[in-house]
Amino acid sequence: MVMVILTKEISSMLLEPIGVIHTPYHCREDIPRQGRLSSELCEIEVFPRFAPALKDIEQCTHLFVIFWLHLGDRSRLTAIPPHDGKEHGVFATRSPSRPNPLALDIVELLEVKENRLRVLGMDALDGSILLDIKPYSAGIDSFPHAKIAWQKDGEA
Repeated sequence: MVMVILTKEISSMLLEPIGVIHTPYHCREDIPRQGRLSSELCEIEVFPRFAPALKDIEQCTHLFVIFWLHLGDRSRLTAIPPHDGKEHGVFATRSPSRPNPLALDIVELLEVKENRLRVLGMDALDGSILLDIKPYSAGIDSFPHAKIAWQKDGEA
């Protein structure tokens, strides 16, 4: 368990790892710029204690996977995206270095075997800590008109 002391208003926050992510990526340089650009099969292992939470997950074609970027630099407040070349605040980028290095992937669920999910679309290092899984819904979660003004259309 990870306990984080926040402020006087919020005394603490408890994050409990629910599993581990297995990928072919063993160093940051191996990771694709965006998971959806990868054709590598990856596996999400949910700890047995949390396996009952997977009930009916096989009925989902895509999932949000929330995980911890354990190699992220938590002191970084700005980043230079590779396709832009200009400095932006990390909250305006997808940089892995940020105050709370949380990551969000949308993956395609291919197979469920007990407490293991085979997926496509991860951009996590092997051994990354799994924090949560939620179903992705194109009707609810997609905003086709969403833009990042400094980014060219189609860039990730």
